[in-house]
Amino acid sequence: MSTPPATALPWATADPYAAALRAGHGPLFLRRADGSLLPLEVERWCARADAVDRSVLDRCEETVLDVGCGPGRLVAELAARGRAVLGIDVSEAAVEHTVRLGGQALRRSVFEPLPGEGRWGTALLMDGNVGIGGDPVALLDRLAGLLRPGGLLIAETVPVDVDERARVQVVGLGGADGTDALFPWARLGTRALLRYARGWEQTGQWTAGGRCFVSLRSHSRSTRSSAEPPKRTAVIRSQRARNTSAGSPVADR
Repeated sequence: MSTPPATALPWATADPYAAALRAGHGPLFLRRADGSLLPLEVERWCARADAVDRSVLDRCEETVLDVGCGPGRLVAELAARGRAVLGIDVSEAAVEHTVRLGGQALRRSVFEPLPGEGRWGTALLMDGNVGIGGDPVALLDRLAGLLRPGGLLIAETVPVDVDERARVQVVGLGGADGTDALFPWARLGTRALLRYARGWEQTGQWTAGGRCFVSLRSHSRSTRSSAEPPKRTAVIRSQRARNTSAGSPVADR
């Protein structure tokens, strides 16, 4: 099992986060350096994919990479549909939960080497994961390198007009039991995300169930007339990864 990079370690080793995922409920928060709290929707993350989730997944093309997959509800739903999908998360508890649901997952940061780089059909940034790393431009650049030319990014944004950078830590009830280390995070509304998405083509913007989404397409060096058919993949038994073929980036046994 790989170790998350130093910038991801505070989240990966946050005991309140791991405990909440294993229990299936919060309360859980991101606490800013000024002491203010942002609630995290642990119960929704640990439940099965809901109608809003499923409507988003209907838009996915080809192979799917769920960045910051958490406890794996989206990975499990796509796998149940017979789609080739991989979740990545820096939290060991999140990866374990995803695998228990029947999905494939690796304990990786999006900024670490990943299987299938440059060949993924769709990348997902759901549940606030546009905030990963606290640098939207760096995150979007990295995703452009992971997707195939013309690949699709579906991102969930904050349902208010916000563009915030902060250093945060994961804490439980009352703001207690947080890890001492702070890590960078971002909160972006749709307008802010689109400002940073230079080099991407906006292909959709919508709201559902009080949640907001944007779809972006990476600039393509060539055009393809059709998406490759979905492929069923097996549950991984370890977290060592390789590319099994030029068209199907999946985790190795």
